[in-house]
Amino acid sequence: MSLGDDHQSSGGYGGTGQTRTRLPDADGGPRRGGRSSSRSLVTVVGVVVLLIAAIAFANRGGDDSASPDDDAAASNPKTSATAPTGTQPVQSGFAHDDQGAQSAAANFAVALGSDGMFDKARRHEIVDTVYAPDVAASRQADLDGAYANPKFLANIGLDKNGKAPAGQTFVSRVIPVGTKVTASSADKATVEVWYTSLFGLSGGTSTNPVTESWYTTTYQLTWTNEDWKVTDFQQKDGPVPVGRDQRASTADDMTKAVEEYGGFTYAR
Repeated sequence: MSLGDDHQSSGGYGGTGQTRTRLPDADGGPRRGGRSSSRSLVTVVGVVVLLIAAIAFANRGGDDSASPDDDAAASNPKTSATAPTGTQPVQSGFAHDDQGAQSAAANFAVALGSDGMFDKARRHEIVDTVYAPDVAASRQADLDGAYANPKFLANIGLDKNGKAPAGQTFVSRVIPVGTKVTASSADKATVEVWYTSLFGLSGGTSTNPVTESWYTTTYQLTWTNEDWKVTDFQQKDGPVPVGRDQRASTADDMTKAVEEYGGFTYAR
């Protein structure tokens, strides 16, 4: 599975078991908890993002870090894809077993919650990569309608092209916490993904600050063309942990973190 010249999907490490590591609602991505009309609208389109998935999982090998004596690189960290430690994941497709299905579902959740869903070309790439061919064709128009909806974009603070205002950074990330297979057969699997999501605009003038939410999405997967693909999904809130008494970071600190900490390119 590939999403571009330098993007590849990752597979499992072999065997089965629970996940060790690492979108809008109604017809699309993750639902964002929260606030009045803007939050409810995000919820509606949230499911849309969850319908599509597949973010490329790029730059798995190699070490792009600067040498120890590179003062410039040390003082100015660059955003980069998170490289795995230990055994390298497979470089093409997911394993045809329970762990492979869990790996696929976790990575699909990451794609569903990505800011790439707000870019038309990238969204089409994600949908075509993650969904089974017969499903992808029927989803494309619905997703385009949801993500190009001027009211929805305005309510979350983006312009008609899905871009953040000058001086602000749009944040949309999903971080899987765990997965489990609830049903499986030779070419079918039902996988639940429990995850937390970050969504909002980071910046001093933002009226939609970055918030976190917790969801569980159940994916129906089918083995198609030597890979797992999404055919359907359902989403629900939680489980939600008790919030710790921590002070929220400033807008500047949040923006700096988002820019300097690259998102995961694979989940397990």
